[in-house]
Amino acid sequence: MGKKVILVVDDEPDFLEMIKIRLEANDYEVITAASGKEALDKIMNSKFDAVLLDVLMPGIDGLEVLKQIREKDKNLPVFIITAFSNEERFRMANKLSASGFIVKTSDLKEEVERITGILRLSDKFKAA
Repeated sequence: MGKKVILVVDDEPDFLEMIKIRLEANDYEVITAASGKEALDKIMNSKFDAVLLDVLMPGIDGLEVLKQIREKDKNLPVFIITAFSNEERFRMANKLSASGFIVKTSDLKEEVERITGILRLSDKFKAA
């Protein structure tokens, strides 16, 4: 079985690059998208094992991307990434069947450990 392919969607280039480097170091293949539109284009044309999706992006925001993903694939693990914990956004993401939430912090090492832990847990549930 090959590497798990993860789509990481965020409009912050530095965050996107750091997460990509760290996930690749943890043996994931990482594809990035810097906008909701780019993410949807990639999702429509490729297969991913999971998506890490920022909520606040210009143009098509993360919740709209999640809604469109769910119309295509109800089982794809989609984890919401946000720097702002907003109760209304959490409710909307839950309603759209987000697989989990990751709150951005200044501790990137801790974030990557949390993300890889969530992805491994997600893999275990998929295999069961």
